[in-house]
Amino acid sequence: MKPVSRRSLLAGLAALPAIPAFATSALPVVDAALVLAVDASASIDRELLEFQLRGHAAAFRHKAVEEAVSRAGGNGIAVMLAQFAGPETLTTLVPWRVLRSGADCEGFAATIDAAPGVFMGGATALGSAVVQAVALLDAAPYRTAKRTLDIVSNGFSNAGVDPRSARGYAAGANVTVNGLAILNEYDWLEGYFAENVIAGRGSFVRTADNLNSFATVLLGKLVTEMV
Repeated sequence: MKPVSRRSLLAGLAALPAIPAFATSALPVVDAALVLAVDASASIDRELLEFQLRGHAAAFRHKAVEEAVSRAGGNGIAVMLAQFAGPETLTTLVPWRVLRSGADCEGFAATIDAAPGVFMGGATALGSAVVQAVALLDAAPYRTAKRTLDIVSNGFSNAGVDPRSARGYAAGANVTVNGLAILNEYDWLEGYFAENVIAGRGSFVRTADNLNSFATVLLGKLVTEMV
């Protein structure tokens, strides 16, 4: 095959149709975009996975979340729910939806209840989940300056991308990573999340000492992320 000259290559690239400058700006604006990611690895049994999902559904039915959505700015909050385990496993359970009212929050909660999680088992790849969540936010059909990943787990990362590298990647992509550490197995996870997982200005980690406190902590975290 005859080699392609640099001049010919440049000419061919120049002939390609330009991407309209307004393509991104034409997307609808939201006040925030939020990816919720729950752990479905081997450290999470089926009962605990269901508990996480039911806890999220209950939170979106709470009046405090409805009020936070209403106070956000008027454009609505885009939110989706996913689960993860080992590397490259972040899987959407509830696709993107924009919440502007209590009815929207109730609809999102009902969709969570109708989409039970799948126990994945295996490793816990927090860094890989962060990288995949950034890709989901980049591909979201909305524009916003406030992009957040909310990751829930009861374990440390033991496979896949180094979470410290992933947190740097997220911060560089203007994505805030917050964490909720369930301390039913490791009581030192708060420090681990703070040092290895969370990223971005204003990022934080909250902890649930036991399953009884999970719902309250989750609710407070969601309200903080929405206002």
